Amino acid sequence: MHELPQQLANGLILGAMYGLIAIGYTMVYGIVQLINFAHGEIFMVGGFGALTVFLALPAGFSLLAAIPLMIIGGVIVSVLVATAAERFAYRPLRGAPRLAPLITAIGLSLALQQAVWKWYPDAKKDRSFPQFDGSPFHVLGANIQRGDLFILIAAPVCMIALGFYVTKTRTGRGMQATAQDPDTAKLMGINTDRIIVMAFAIGAAFAAVAAVGYGLHNGQVGFRMGFIMGLKAFTAAVLGGIGNIYGAMLGGIVLGLAESLAVGYIGNIPSMELFGGGAWKDVWAFVLLIVVLLVRPQGLLGERVADRA
Repeated sequence: MHELPQQLANGLILGAMYGLIAIGYTMVYGIVQLINFAHGEIFMVGGFGALTVFLALPAGFSLLAAIPLMIIGGVIVSVLVATAAERFAYRPLRGAPRLAPLITAIGLSLALQQAVWKWYPDAKKDRSFPQFDGSPFHVLGANIQRGDLFILIAAPVCMIALGFYVTKTRTGRGMQATAQDPDTAKLMGINTDRIIVMAFAIGAAFAAVAAVGYGLHNGQVGFRMGFIMGLKAFTAAVLGGIGNIYGAMLGGIVLGLAESLAVGYIGNIPSMELFGGGAWKDVWAFVLLIVVLLVRPQGLLGERVADRA
């Protein structure tokens, strides 16, 4: 039990990253009913954009002062890639059978991976990401690394900002209307194309923030990192209720806690030694998803936020 606070802290850190990425999946699905499987690679390019900004700064530049600039750089790269994908890959297929944009998303995911692998300097191996110096903070029996504070602060700030944007702004209300009935929203004068682009852009911006947190947490970024993180984030979105922005974050937190607790404790259960440790954390994440969907197929929070507005 003395390890429980640390496992909970680890789970919250992981879950916050999953939740921020999952918001991109859930916003796009809620509006255009599209599973953007390239979203994991949009997260990945955001990490490389942030790293590029840091490498361009003068030697000895404070990492704390560099973080806002890295976020801006990562967000710009992710948003540009996401909006270009929407305009040139997904929009022409908007009226096509659902299998066509799904296959396009998978192809775009592979193309982005290979583009970074081929053209980013030394991207064939993982690139080192800057780290904060100093000892960790001790909070309620858990050690929190300095870099992990970023994601623990950024996730709630992003969620509060998104909640305000969706419920209080004209564009946010347009998003809710488009999600509920795009044809009627268009007849009422809402520019649904602009709304869809905004959904892609917001999801990409949140993914870039998560990528900075990922780099600070792991100390490296790589062209493969988007695949597994994207898959986990999609799992979190489904777990919380696909199309529900609050459900995406809740699903991420639940998934992160489940992974952390499974890694820390399942191996200590008699006759379960073979199923513990980090090698099985991905398995237990999807076991949790299967169990939740068997009991509650609509996810933890169920219907979309737009349906309640």
